[in-house]
Amino acid sequence: MRRGVYAGSFDPVTNGHLWMIEHGTRLFDEMIVAIGENPDKRYTFSVEERVAMLRETTAHLTNLRVEIFENRFLVDYAREENADYILRGIREAADYEFERKMRYVNADLAPHIDTVFLMPPREIAEISSTMVKGLVGPGNWESVVCQYVPQPVFERLLAWRQTQRR
Repeated sequence: MRRGVYAGSFDPVTNGHLWMIEHGTRLFDEMIVAIGENPDKRYTFSVEERVAMLRETTAHLTNLRVEIFENRFLVDYAREENADYILRGIREAADYEFERKMRYVNADLAPHIDTVFLMPPREIAEISSTMVKGLVGPGNWESVVCQYVPQPVFERLLAWRQTQRR
């Protein structure tokens, strides 16, 4: 069985993440989406909310699991899950340089785990969680942000924005 791991903070899930996940489920017999939890990082959504958003958004994918991993290297997590592959996205040259270096470090730690790189289509390549959160707020933000995130995530962003106004 070919098992792959795609990891990120997913704070929040974007259409770019969803594209990667859907392609991963076609490449692998089982796809694990691993939500990284870093105690030193401040998140907009709790890990439970991020898990819920991912599960809602990916409910149509039958060979997918959503899990949480924290305080360990991704390659160690992949090994514990008996994964053969780590799936990573390349949006721009800086991503490539970072991911290329990480691929070699991962190979030093677990030579039997391969890294697979995918490049999303141009129309979603620039989407990031940080960018999406930065677009929330100004007048008419809803019509912009809804283009970049799945509907369940957009609904959570609407609710989050309401709590920010108070």
